[in-house]
Amino acid sequence: MGFPANGASATEKPYKFLIYGRTGWIGGLLGRLCEAQGIDFTYGSGRLEDRASLEADLAAIKPTHVFNAAGVTGRPNVDWCESHKVETIRTNVVGTLTLADVCREKGLVLINYATGCIFEYDSGHPLGSGVGFKEEDTPNFVGSFYSKTKAMVEELLKNYENVCTLRVRMPISSDLSNPRNFITKITRYEKVVNIPNSMTILDELLPISIEMGKRNLTGIWNFTNPGAVSHNEILEMYREYIDTNFTWKNFNLEEQAKVIIAPRSNNELDASKLKAEFPELLSIKESLIKLQRLRKYGFHDPQSTLRI
Repeated sequence: MGFPANGASATEKPYKFLIYGRTGWIGGLLGRLCEAQGIDFTYGSGRLEDRASLEADLAAIKPTHVFNAAGVTGRPNVDWCESHKVETIRTNVVGTLTLADVCREKGLVLINYATGCIFEYDSGHPLGSGVGFKEEDTPNFVGSFYSKTKAMVEELLKNYENVCTLRVRMPISSDLSNPRNFITKITRYEKVVNIPNSMTILDELLPISIEMGKRNLTGIWNFTNPGAVSHNEILEMYREYIDTNFTWKNFNLEEQAKVIIAPRSNNELDASKLKAEFPELLSIKESLIKLQRLRKYGFHDPQSTLRI
C-alpha cells in the first residue's frame, strides 16, 4: 500500500485534501480552516455509498489525504434514525466502509469523524469517577440505532490500517447561532438533564485533526478535550459570560425518557492518548472558559484558526 506507517511524516508533495460533508457543520468548518491555512482542498461530489463516484473523485482530484465529515445524525436529532434505519445504514455503515476501502486501494489515509456516543457509564467507569473509556474499550451503549451503526462501523474499520477514527462527542464551537452546537441546543431545551460528559471543542480540536492528517496518524482516537463537564456547569458559564438573565430547569433521565424516542449516551472518554500527542490540548473546562470569554470580550487567540 502507498500510505505511510502510522505517525510517519507526511508526503513531500503539497497537501491536497479531499473533504466529504460539504453541507455539514464540521465539513464546512474544515473548508474554512484549509482556506485559513492555505491548504489546497476540494469537496467531494460523490455519494459515499456509490463506489464508482468515489473512485471518480479520487481520480480527478488526486488528493494527498481524505477527510470524511459526512454521515447521518438525523433531523432534528438521532430519534430520526429509529424510523429511517436503512437510510442510516446506507450512509453510516455502507458509505463509510466504501470510502475507507477506496482510500485503502489508492494508498490514502482517511480521517473519519466518528462519535464517542457508543459508551455509557458502567461499574468499571462510574459517573463522576474520572475513569474514562479508552480507545481499546468495547462500546457498551446500544440504546439508539444511530449509536449501533456507529459502533458497528468502528469495529469494522479497525481492519483498515489507513483509517484514523476520531470519536467526537457533543461538539461545541464559538458559533452560538448554529443549532448543532451543544451549547445552543441545551439553551433551547425546555428542560435539561444534568450529567457530566466528555465533549469536543471544535475551535480547538478541528485544527488538531488537520495536523493529525499531516502526521498520517491512524487508529482510534478519543477526540475530546480531557475531563468531563455537566450540562449545568455549561449553562452556568453561559449565564456568566453570555446572558446574565438566562434560567433553566432540570429533569432526570426517567423524565427525559418520556419525551425522546431513543435513550442518549452519557460517558467520559479518556483523552490521555490525544493529550500525549498534543500536549497543548486544554481540559474541557479550560477550553469552555476560553471560548466563553472570546464570545464576551471579543479577544482572539492567534493560535486558533477558527473565528466564527
